[in-house]
Amino acid sequence: MTQKNNSVPTVAIIGAGASGLMAAEVLSARGVEVHVFEQMPTAGRKILMAGKTGLNISHNEPLDDFVTRYTPSDVMAKFVREFHAEDIRAWMNGLGIDSYVGSSGRIFPVQMKASDLLRAWLSRLREQGVQFHYLHACVGVQDNLVAFIKKDKHGDELERFERPFDAIVLACGGGSYARLGSDGAWRAWFGDDELTPLYASNVGVVRSWSPFMNDVFGQALKRITITVGDESAHGDVVISHYGMESGLIYKLNRAMRAILNESGRIRLQIDLMPDKSIDDITKTLNKSKKQSLNNILRKVGLDATKIALLRECTNKTDWSDLSKMAAFVKNLPVDFDGFRPMDEAISTGGGVRLSAVNDQLQSRRNPHLFIAGEMLDWDAPTGGYLLTACLAMGRAVGQNVANFIQSS
Repeated sequence: MTQKNNSVPTVAIIGAGASGLMAAEVLSARGVEVHVFEQMPTAGRKILMAGKTGLNISHNEPLDDFVTRYTPSDVMAKFVREFHAEDIRAWMNGLGIDSYVGSSGRIFPVQMKASDLLRAWLSRLREQGVQFHYLHACVGVQDNLVAFIKKDKHGDELERFERPFDAIVLACGGGSYARLGSDGAWRAWFGDDELTPLYASNVGVVRSWSPFMNDVFGQALKRITITVGDESAHGDVVISHYGMESGLIYKLNRAMRAILNESGRIRLQIDLMPDKSIDDITKTLNKSKKQSLNNILRKVGLDATKIALLRECTNKTDWSDLSKMAAFVKNLPVDFDGFRPMDEAISTGGGVRLSAVNDQLQSRRNPHLFIAGEMLDWDAPTGGYLLTACLAMGRAVGQNVANFIQSS
């Protein structure tokens, strides 16, 4: 182990995302010399991407319900309960960023875009003495020693060096959006028994449509209910050239993954008209049975997108059986082959096993090493849950690292 002579404790944080920046804030406020190393030219790139159309930073649903959105919920709950939506709003307010609760319960900064929040946050961190080292890629960790490659703005190597620290925080992100820095290269630093495979989460599902569907690509199925196994959710879905996507699809990803692993396919049961009973639909269909199928379905209240999906996913021999069509309106089975690639996913599950760290998120094999954020094996839907957990884990790790340094 390399010894340090500096009387002021120093900590390396690898990754300038939500977890890393929050750990830096906590540690620098406690008098620790903090160095944030980021392989990209700037900090918070995924935060900025997430906030292009409005930074959904948390959700105001009751905390007991909030924590059930995570997998595994028992492990994640302890972090989120210590730094939840109201705490995040207060923290934002301290940065001069007001927030509001949208009609769906999601929490946004009033300015909507992430850039103002990130700018204010980085300013606070610099004022607290945090030192940022951009274009520095971590390439290995051993005991308290970190190996780096420093690059120029073109990505060419300038220097290789190693440096010791009192503690190291890995907050490198998962495996989605590699172009923004979370490329999963950190997996090489762990043993196979410390890892579970990364997988795409909060991502669209894949199906090969017939040419009949080309005209509705990009169109929405509005106000539908989807059931996957024992789980149901209501909302809108966008039909894409590759299948379906939307927050509703993402919300059901966990249930879809379980079905896929069990049966080799994903089957969605779609209620195209949740507000109407099958009896009402049948009556309306029968009143118009002398008209064309499309006209009959329009009389029920289906739009062109829903009609196209209905016709795509039923047999032509059933179209003249109005009772069957009414049943399909209320319960249309639509099969999918799997998920879109990981690099298109909003987030990833899998990563460093939770069993590889202790309750302080400290590596069981290297006491100098702490891990936070999406690197760890947990999952959550969109809607503010992902960012909340990353912030909460970063805060917890910052406190745990400070306690570790103090007791060493």
